[in-house]
Amino acid sequence: MKAIQLRGFGGIENFNVTEVADVRPGPTQLAVKVRATSVNPLDIQTRRGDYRDQITLPAIIGNDVSGQVIEVGSMVTGWKAGDEVFYFAPIFDGNGTYAEIHVIDAELVVHKPARLNHAEAASLPLAATTAWTALHERAALKPGETVVIHAGAGGVGSLAIQLARIAGARVLTTCRPENEGLVRSLGADETIDYRTTDWISAVLDLTQGRGADVVFDTVGGDTLSQAPRGLAACGRLVTIVDTAKPQNLLAACERNLRYDFVFAAPDADKLRAIAELAERGTFIPVIDSKFPISHVGAAHAHVEAGGVKGKVVLSGF
Repeated sequence: MKAIQLRGFGGIENFNVTEVADVRPGPTQLAVKVRATSVNPLDIQTRRGDYRDQITLPAIIGNDVSGQVIEVGSMVTGWKAGDEVFYFAPIFDGNGTYAEIHVIDAELVVHKPARLNHAEAASLPLAATTAWTALHERAALKPGETVVIHAGAGGVGSLAIQLARIAGARVLTTCRPENEGLVRSLGADETIDYRTTDWISAVLDLTQGRGADVVFDTVGGDTLSQAPRGLAACGRLVTIVDTAKPQNLLAACERNLRYDFVFAAPDADKLRAIAELAERGTFIPVIDSKFPISHVGAAHAHVEAGGVKGKVVLSGF
């Protein structure tokens, strides 16, 4: 079968379209024809070598799939060849999704929402599971609370805005002025231009000095150390960004804030809930652009250039 192999860590030139051995499902697995996958920040970080201790080269990376079942393991029930599915593949297990065919444990697979095409469905699994875990499990966001979502036009941010709106929260988001229409259409109540405005001051103005109940950090930088000034007492911050730079969190302790660090894992129950929202039309994937998977290097370069709205999707071979 065809696959994209990562031959070395570093730039996009380390990707190579190649033929690899065909994969077959084990007794509890499905073989899925990959119709679409997507580019996540995790893929960029993996390619650069940020997780080199977790990766054996050459490697096939990627974690999102929307596709069609082509073979069913001998012990699997409830699935058949031809079923359209989508799912979030386990991270760092050596079985990535930048490939023609992907093998996956049947318990992680969910029916693709009929309302979505494969590109739309492939944009959701990792990003939506991450947003769901951050807002619903870690932050326990409640109706009427105020949440700040950083980078609201991004792949995770655009989905987090919608989940927060569905949860009944007041949504404040940072974004570029040209993305204000997009994030408001997704459910943002107020927008903050992070390039010209101090987001902390803006949040305090918008909350009459109280601060937000929740901050969802998708950008990193100094957010962890800055956030205490923009959070209400006993507020919560959830971040999905690795932070190598030491930060002083004394102010967070003094205000009894809770910080959670999220690295999402596959969860079929969460994805079924997300699929149900998508099927109702209340949860909409945001697609920035589509690339043939053979142009994966160009897709990575596009994401790294910044300013992406939603997700970048790779079509299958």
